[in-house]
Amino acid sequence: MPLRVKSNLRSRLPAGTLSRLALALTSALTASPAALAQDQASNRPEAESIEEVVVWGRSLQLLGRAASSSQGVVGYADFSTRPLARVGELVEVVPGMIATQHSGPGKANQYFLRGFNLDHGSDFSTFFDGMPVNLRTHAHAQGYMDLNFIIPEVIERVDFQKGPYFADTGDFSLAGSNAMKTYDRLESGFFEVTAGSGDEARVVAANSFSLADGDLLFALEHQQTNGMFVLDQDVRKYNGLLKYTGLLAGIPSRVTLSGYDSQWMSTNQVPRRAVTSGQIERFGFIDPDLGGQSYRYSLTGQFELGGWELSAYASSYYMSLINNPTYLLNDPVNGDEFEQEDERVLMGGSLVREDEVEVFGFSARSKIGSSLRYDDVQELNLFNTKARQRYASVREDEAQALSLAAYGELEVSINESLRVTGGLRVDHVRFDVSALQPENSGSDNDALVQPKIGAAYRLTDSLEVYANYGHGFHSNDVRAAVNRIDPITGDATEAQDVLVEGRGGEVGFRYDTLRGFNVTVTAFELATDSELVFVGDAGTTEPSDPTRRRGVEVNAFYEFADFLVFDFTAAQARGHFRGLPDGENSITDAHERVAAAGITYVGEQGITASLRLRHFGDAALTEDESVMKESSTLVHAGVSYDFGAWQVGVDILNAFDAEDDDIAYFFESRLAGELAGVEDIHFHPANPRTVRAMVRYAF
Repeated sequence: MPLRVKSNLRSRLPAGTLSRLALALTSALTASPAALAQDQASNRPEAESIEEVVVWGRSLQLLGRAASSSQGVVGYADFSTRPLARVGELVEVVPGMIATQHSGPGKANQYFLRGFNLDHGSDFSTFFDGMPVNLRTHAHAQGYMDLNFIIPEVIERVDFQKGPYFADTGDFSLAGSNAMKTYDRLESGFFEVTAGSGDEARVVAANSFSLADGDLLFALEHQQTNGMFVLDQDVRKYNGLLKYTGLLAGIPSRVTLSGYDSQWMSTNQVPRRAVTSGQIERFGFIDPDLGGQSYRYSLTGQFELGGWELSAYASSYYMSLINNPTYLLNDPVNGDEFEQEDERVLMGGSLVREDEVEVFGFSARSKIGSSLRYDDVQELNLFNTKARQRYASVREDEAQALSLAAYGELEVSINESLRVTGGLRVDHVRFDVSALQPENSGSDNDALVQPKIGAAYRLTDSLEVYANYGHGFHSNDVRAAVNRIDPITGDATEAQDVLVEGRGGEVGFRYDTLRGFNVTVTAFELATDSELVFVGDAGTTEPSDPTRRRGVEVNAFYEFADFLVFDFTAAQARGHFRGLPDGENSITDAHERVAAAGITYVGEQGITASLRLRHFGDAALTEDESVMKESSTLVHAGVSYDFGAWQVGVDILNAFDAEDDDIAYFFESRLAGELAGVEDIHFHPANPRTVRAMVRYAF
């Protein structure tokens, strides 16, 4: 569903402060909550002569700071003009990242990076104000990363890193991770109304004000739409956020309370044969009962305790999802429709300390940390349904998982040019499963040690080269470790490991003129022991063979002038299953080519315009590449005009009305009137051209 990310990013600042601001923003990459709170308090607007400037997160100087060529930060003005079709596309600000959808707008997106089909988040993690978003042992998909609870307008920046080279990230971070930080204080409050194609209506309001020894920020969002499909999506989404930044009992703190509630209908992927035969339209549906509801209420806190940073979080989550990918294949009488239900409480936190130290006479930066996470999954269910009514139970399970992690990292400056980093991380998980079938109940534990190493060498003032290597992992649904029988067939199953290891390395360089142009080039390799995939419609986990991927990424940003910037990213990856013969070893649904580019104009007379292109390469849908998904290319455009406190804007998504597929799969299904199952491409079309208009009032 379309939305526009238009935050308070065009800042009016005292003349001559741009260079100081850029330095401050760069320092914010490693600043503590206390330092950030103090900086914010000391830099509130003063009554000086001002000029309007725009600060782009992608222009921040990372030479001498970043640990790899694929690490970076986006935010600030980078969000202000980007037209987004859905909130999940926020992760597309990470170069090379793609977010698609094969179902309704209330469900987590499908993500792709570095030749990975990340499903709903199996190997890419997101943190929101310190809270992990990915959910393990989830009823629909392992690592389920639903971003629908996020209000884009209050995201200040996104810090990202790729590969398993960083000791402070663990589960679901083999391909990469990102951390989203909300604003501590808005420059001004605003009220915004958007209306567009598909009966879309969206209202957002946010403001902040001083309270006691800090600042209180609030944001509210309501969105409803019927969408562009034949079956109305009937989306009803509510979001709220309340954040306090300041002193609590004399402790520098950030405390965020967020709430999300949504319900929707959905048109999932449909068989190609149903469209070509004329049975349904391209945007038609087979089963009218699909959709779901979900909520997530969370409390996070970040506290500065001397030299330690303490983060804590608690979250209550629920999801009910109705699906039917195969229609009448398994049950010609009642159909294959099913409901997945997940209800849980998630709690945890971390403790981190960074220090400047000396090692054998060399200056160094040390980082030590530990984290704890507890998932209490009270409902982990799979029901057979007909017209959304349950008539049989496949799984009614409960699961508890406690994970502990400890890590240390040391970056040593050998000289002014060379930095060497070494790290070690240990993860341990203990879990218990109570299953509907007693044979599938049990307890166990697992642990994994992950070494990390990296080096950065500053060749010139503008050029730095990097080399990185590390081990990482993704976890598997803990039920797979204790399952003894298939819950559907009753056949014996083989227990799987809970922690699945991967190893990766990369080399690259970062070139930055320090005058508005930078480019990074990275060559990477990543191998996994197994890509364990949880199959939600069967309630079981199916392991794949080991895999290996190699690829190259290029990212560039150029600020032609204060009012005009260009960004570009392209990635090529090649992956295959190890141990299988050529011609039978392609990794299905792993798109190997991605490219994106955008040009943004921010004029002095209040005009802002953006034109963006996203290319998503083709992909093999079978291991022998006999069936392929075609590539897709979408163009989005937006323009807005500021006059005083008011702003009006128009976005056009899929401006050329390309008839591309958002995503496609190849599997067997059976439609009404068919005597047996048929293997076919099942696709979810990209939205047709959509238009929306926005009005905003700042106060």
